[in-house]
Amino acid sequence: MRQMKTIRSLDEFPDSLRGGAVAIGNFDGVHLGHARLVERLRTMAERVGGPAVVFTFDPPPTRLLRPDAAPEPLVRLERKVEILAELGLDAVVVYPTSKAFLEIEAHEFFDSVVRGRLSVRAMVEGPNFFFGHNRSGNIDVLRRFCEEAGMPFEAAEPVEIAGRIVSSSRIRSLVSTGRLDEARMMLGRPYRIRGVVVHGADRGARLGYPTANLGPVDTLLPGHGIYAARARAENTWYPAAVSLGPNPTFDEGGTKIEAHLIGFQGMIYEQPIEIDFLAHLREIKRFASVEALVDQIVRDVARTVEIVSLEVE
Repeated sequence: MRQMKTIRSLDEFPDSLRGGAVAIGNFDGVHLGHARLVERLRTMAERVGGPAVVFTFDPPPTRLLRPDAAPEPLVRLERKVEILAELGLDAVVVYPTSKAFLEIEAHEFFDSVVRGRLSVRAMVEGPNFFFGHNRSGNIDVLRRFCEEAGMPFEAAEPVEIAGRIVSSSRIRSLVSTGRLDEARMMLGRPYRIRGVVVHGADRGARLGYPTANLGPVDTLLPGHGIYAARARAENTWYPAAVSLGPNPTFDEGGTKIEAHLIGFQGMIYEQPIEIDFLAHLREIKRFASVEALVDQIVRDVARTVEIVSLEVE
């Protein structure tokens, strides 16, 4: 795999990355639709004899324009860049978004950034692309700008799975309602969260099933439920039975993330772990007794081991 460069300032944009093909967008989740777009981008880059570059934003523009309505991201920035690298890009520009930048008119953005700072020779975009102040530029406007500049342009076709268009908003709906198997189909990989292990009530350990309790997570959380998952701790993946939500058996409300890493021995407080959700096992419910809860945990753990064993690395 080629070594991808990450650029965080256009002042650092090297000449070696100019004169290629560029795609601009949030790329939230880096789903199969994005993968197709990047595939077309690489083809276009070969056509014009230059690098394939993605231009994305940190933070996403909606965080500045509509902070109260901005959706929770599907992937943290570092992971987004990792996945884009796996798709074979030459570079990703992670542009530091500002309100002043978002006030640039569409034509000025095209002239000063696309043609000026990036020296783009071709562009590829998805069908729902908007740019410029008040989203005044759309895919048709961008196509016209490219034609006027004598620049090849392609609008990548959306990907459909089971009759539905793959999109970040669709995946967000699936994740938030616990339909992780459908979300995985659209992402092309399991949905992942990352958090730092914090101290809990140690109740799981007393029941014989110690859990890693995660602190705040900066991406969208799946809907409440019990899940079969795999978790990475200390650079090793383990099967993990995960409870996400309240604990009604012990009259505890709120949303808690508790992962029992099957086969793990050790202490990982204050360390980050990643969790890949593989299957929804059941809903959270109140049990009549601790014994009944433990009996169910035994079944959850056994089912988790079975599901993880079917995964192909």
